[in-house]
Parts: sequence; structure tokens; C-alpha cells
Amino acid sequence: MTTDIKDTARAVDAASLMGLLSTRPRLLALGEPTHGEDTLLELRNELFRQLVEREGYRTIAIESDCLMGLVLDDYVTTGTGTLDEAVQHGISHGWDAYPANRELVRWMRAYNDGRPPAERVRFAGFDGPLEITAAASPRQALLALHGYLSARVDADLLPCTAETLGRLLGPDARWTDPAAMRDPARSVGRSAEARELRLLADDLVALLDQERPHLVSVSAPDDWDRARLYGRTATGLLRYHHWMADASPARITRLVSVRDEMMARNLLALAARGPVLVHAHNSHLQRARSTIRMDGKPVQWWGAGALVSAELGDEYAFVATALGTIRHRGVDTPPPDTLEGLLYALPEDRCVIDAPRLAARFGDARPAPRVSPWFGYAPLDPARLADVDGMVFVRDLPPGGAV
Repeated sequence: MTTDIKDTARAVDAASLMGLLSTRPRLLALGEPTHGEDTLLELRNELFRQLVEREGYRTIAIESDCLMGLVLDDYVTTGTGTLDEAVQHGISHGWDAYPANRELVRWMRAYNDGRPPAERVRFAGFDGPLEITAAASPRQALLALHGYLSARVDADLLPCTAETLGRLLGPDARWTDPAAMRDPARSVGRSAEARELRLLADDLVALLDQERPHLVSVSAPDDWDRARLYGRTATGLLRYHHWMADASPARITRLVSVRDEMMARNLLALAARGPVLVHAHNSHLQRARSTIRMDGKPVQWWGAGALVSAELGDEYAFVATALGTIRHRGVDTPPPDTLEGLLYALPEDRCVIDAPRLAARFGDARPAPRVSPWFGYAPLDPARLADVDGMVFVRDLPPGGAV
């Protein structure tokens, strides 16, 4: 079987990835099956450099807080602040500690130095301001949206004052209480104040749309884009907190669905300004329904990639990453009858695979699914290979990551 699949493998570079696609996608999504491995982040960095220099890509979006990402984008485009400040305050989930993420930011700033605005590369986080154990207060997004509007439209059109928003929000600790993730009764998401905030946020976003002809005429493009980001984030966070307060069996499904919907809306907005390389976990970017187990029960939802693909069609492309070993995590040589096992037998340490062609080669005789001994690594499902536009295979991951 290994001999039969050799002709589906190519060198790992931007040209090989683009050669798998019928057109240059507006969103080229590169997934990873595990987080926190610098080898994969370094590979992402090199592919992004090649896509910028050879294919005209100008934005990279990673699975990080969309509001924090504005700080980092300011640094790489204009030099605002320092590298240390930009990395520390511009990347969430603790991923600022990974050397490869720091190197990406350093390269982007160096690339932009002296270039006109239209040629500069941009950075974006496309995740909501969410962590596994908590969600942010909607304060930053709501007040920023209100501030943008109050500076540009008649005060009589605003549904409320900033002081009203502040009163309804109360202390941020009410919103960020980690206990609310496990105990719906601890969440403020269905309080009277939260319900009023949802209505006001909806009215503020509606005003943004209603006044668009005027607003775009008096705003710099980045200011307009950020106002819309604040609106998406405010309404998304309030919806997320609403479902944190839910005690029904669908609670977790609702939460992961809201998160990925926020991701998808951010990606669609980024796609409107030019081709984007997106980097995140495979589960967020795949076209098929995503599945995880929480508290021993399966949870299924449509991820950001599935939602974006339904909107963009061929202008969305998904390249999954598959791995052979992560020995420092207990993931040893894959069984030879699995997809990863067949790829592991190839002579290359890393390669790009024509996934649809490989799926056609397998036909009904699919490889066995691999079972991971470590919860932090998700093998590819051979049954979904035909839904993947391409695949990057990395044979072995050496130890390395945050320092």
C-alpha cells in the first residue's frame, strides 16, 4: 500500500499546497491535530512567509483572542510598542510563551518595515475572548463599540449612554468567574442586567448597520472594521454567557457552537480584505461536524471551517496536518494499518499529500482509525479524508515548545 500512495506525496512548500487547489482561496486553513508544538508552528511560519512572498497573501489569523490581536496587528503594521509588549498582550491562551509565535511576530514587523500600507502583512486573532475555564466580560467590546458610534452619530440615535452600559455590566469578576463554567447557577448570563445588555448590544450593532453609508465616509477603513469586530464580539460574548447560565443537556453543545460561530464571523470579515492563512486546530477548520467527549459524553457541533465553507465554497480550502509520533507525549509509532501508519512508512520526514486523490485510491478499503493514548492529540479520521483539500504529514515531533 505504501508504494501505491507515494505518488500522492509532494514537498512541503506553498507551491505544493497551491498546486492541490483549483484556485487561490480567500481563506487557506492549515489545521493542526495538537497544540503547543514548535515544530508545527515553525512549519506554519515558513509556509506563511512563502505565501506572502510568492502567492500574495497578506494576513495570518490564528486561534487567539480577536481583541488582543489588535495590539499585535498595530505592532507589526506600524511599530507601536515593543516586540515583548506585542507578544505578551497580543496573543492569548498562553501561546505568547512559544518561541515560534514570537519569531512570527518579529518576521512580520521586519517585513513591514519601510513598506507602504497596502503591501504590509497583517495579524489577526479570530477566536473570541474565551478560555477553556472562563469567558471575558463584554465590557471592552461594548464600550469600544459605543465609543466609536458616539463620536460619529447623533447622540439621540444611541440607545443608551456609556454610563448605562457600565452600570449594567457591574464588576468584571461577575462575568469571568471560573466556577460558572461548571456551575450554571454561578453565571450572570441570564440576569436582568445581562438580558438588557443583549438588547442594547443588538441595537448598537443595528445602528452600526443603519448608519453605514455615513460611518464609512467618516472613518478610516481599519476603524470601521474594528467597530464591526467590537459588535460581533459584544453580541457573541453576551450570547456565550447566556448559554453558560443554561442548565439543560444541550449546554456544552451550545457553548462550543457559539464559540465557533464567533470564529466563523471573524474569518469571513478577514476574507473580505484579501487572502488569509488561517491556523488553528483541525477540529475548528474541518468541513465535517466536529466531535469531542466531555464528561464521558460525545458533543457534536459545526466548527468554524464548516460554517465558512458553506458560505465561501471553493474560496475556502482546508489543509489538515497529520502526525506520526509525539513520543514525549506518549504517542508512539502508529500502527501500520492506520492512515498515519501508512504515511509513516514513506521515506520523507514531512510531505504534502493530495488527500482527495488518496481517498479515491483507498476507495472502500479505508485504513483503520488511529486511537491516541494522549487526550491532547486527535488523529485524522480516514472516513473524512475526501473532505480535506490537502494534508501535511510530519513524521516525528521532537520535544519543544514554550520556555
